[in-house]
Amino acid sequence: MRTYGELFRIPDFRSLLAASAVQIAATMASGLALSTLVYAATGSPLLAALALFGSSFAQVVGATTLLSAADRLPPRTALVAVALLFAVGTLSLAAPRMPLLAMFLIIFSLGLVNSVTGGVRWGLLGEIVPDDAYILARSVFNMLVGVMQIIGYALGGALIAVLSPRQALLVSAGLYLVGAAIVRFGLTARAPRATGRPSVRETWRVNRQLWSLPARRHIYLALWVPNGLIVGCQALYVPYAPASAGVLFMATALGMLAGDTIVGRFVPRRLRSRLVTPLRLLLAAPILLFVLPLPVPVAALLLAVAAAGFSAGLLLQDLLIALIPDDMRGQALGLHTSGLLTMQAVGATIAGLVAQFMPIGAAMSVMAIASLLVTLVLTPALRQAVTASRVERVAA
Repeated sequence: MRTYGELFRIPDFRSLLAASAVQIAATMASGLALSTLVYAATGSPLLAALALFGSSFAQVVGATTLLSAADRLPPRTALVAVALLFAVGTLSLAAPRMPLLAMFLIIFSLGLVNSVTGGVRWGLLGEIVPDDAYILARSVFNMLVGVMQIIGYALGGALIAVLSPRQALLVSAGLYLVGAAIVRFGLTARAPRATGRPSVRETWRVNRQLWSLPARRHIYLALWVPNGLIVGCQALYVPYAPASAGVLFMATALGMLAGDTIVGRFVPRRLRSRLVTPLRLLLAAPILLFVLPLPVPVAALLLAVAAAGFSAGLLLQDLLIALIPDDMRGQALGLHTSGLLTMQAVGATIAGLVAQFMPIGAAMSVMAIASLLVTLVLTPALRQAVTASRVERVAA
């Protein structure tokens, strides 16, 4: 399976994609609304960043306690339940005069629930499409993220401008309900991928096994850390350009869309491993210029170019999948998602703290320097991981 047309002829693929599209738009719109609410109330770049990405801190808790559920729950049931919980939580966040502490508790709780979602979704995708089409399918989902981020941030920005942040949250809650309906009526019911009951003990056992192989460890770190540090820059868009943050988010999404389209569809397998480090460097290098005063159009262009570097994640996932046993795929990919989101929250927090003591643009440049350094440090270990993944493919 080598073309998008072949993928879209699979009914479950179309339904999973449509449900994800609606839910991504809801997440983007609600995140922008929450960040705007918190920044207007507190004037704090740190709290605004945490409102946008703080739920990801719960991912590390979920990854160490709940993640075994990703392979041990019926996928359709799990995805419907998560969407409904997000609808209820988002409605709660829209309540007038919501105390700041209560708001962050709800954000954390939703992040905890969401910690299982990535493993369920990506494990299910592995059942829907053949193994040789998985990266092509993931590239479609990554492109979807880019498109729906544009739509979601545009929707959120328009609703905030025309109505209010709280009304934007109400619309987001409605979108989560639409996503739940698409999953329930569009996906085939499937049995869990693994036997046994979900438990903390089982989560720890599989995580230890996944983390025990050095090649997998280094791939996970390369997936999580440089990406998370750059997402920390994104968490500063609202304080960097309060009136134009939506433009910066949309430019970032456009860059991600372009990068994933090119890498997922047109880069041949023999060249993929060679592009991991150059794309990771591209992810950070343009943001170094934010130490200078930049007009919004120039800033948006630089962010779009940098965001193309996020496509390195596709190539790293390709390496990771070759090193994962089939009965652990859901949890392994869930660990990737949870670690990625956790590191994004860490990056957002670090960026918010740095921005408390220096200009916002300079703080973004500091985060870019940190991302470049991590990429360079991990490069020798990734070369070994590439060799290990090739050996596994030959053995398979």
